Amino acid sequence: MSEDIELVCRCGSIHGWARGIAPNLVNRAVCYCDDCQAFLHYLGRADLLDAHAGTDIVQLPPNAIVYDRGAERIAGVRLTAKGMHRWYASCCKTPLGNTLTPVVAFIGMPLEVFRGAPDAERREAVFGKPRGFAGGKFAVGGTPEGLQKFPAVMFAGVILRVVSWKLRGRAWPHPYFEKASGGPSHPVTVLTARERDALRPKCGPSPISHTQ
Repeated sequence: MSEDIELVCRCGSIHGWARGIAPNLVNRAVCYCDDCQAFLHYLGRADLLDAHAGTDIVQLPPNAIVYDRGAERIAGVRLTAKGMHRWYASCCKTPLGNTLTPVVAFIGMPLEVFRGAPDAERREAVFGKPRGFAGGKFAVGGTPEGLQKFPAVMFAGVILRVVSWKLRGRAWPHPYFEKASGGPSHPVTVLTARERDALRPKCGPSPISHTQ
């Protein structure tokens, strides 16, 4: 049975819901890539990285996310001009999800934003267990035991799910893009090469500091 899960930024200014969530309707994975690490260092939120510098992410269709308060505080950043759009709360630097373009119908949202799933047991019941990991070569101290690399067959299943969301019209309404123009509905900053390079030494597999 699916359910609606509350989502809130750290300071409470942004509030919304993830609608119709169930383990068989979403995908959960851990990403250790240096871009995901760099994003959280950019926000000053490296505290959200796990012990191996991973981010536990739930992938779900765009129209599952509905904000009912504080959407004007949402902002985005791209590490490069063609990189992912990475969304966050400008008020308290809470990460709110990663997207490509509206053509690719998915949002990868970090577990920390889901107030309705505050602990490991609840998260597993709502989103299922992580199905695997990506970007393992950037994990600090290696990837944890018991978590497998995202297998090709499972990756193919994720692609099929994203295509299904697109065909079923689940790309719209989108919390971060405008349908008419296809462009972002919130301000987006693109980092300069200098800004981006300043973040890299903080990222795995051998960061200067995992907590800076």
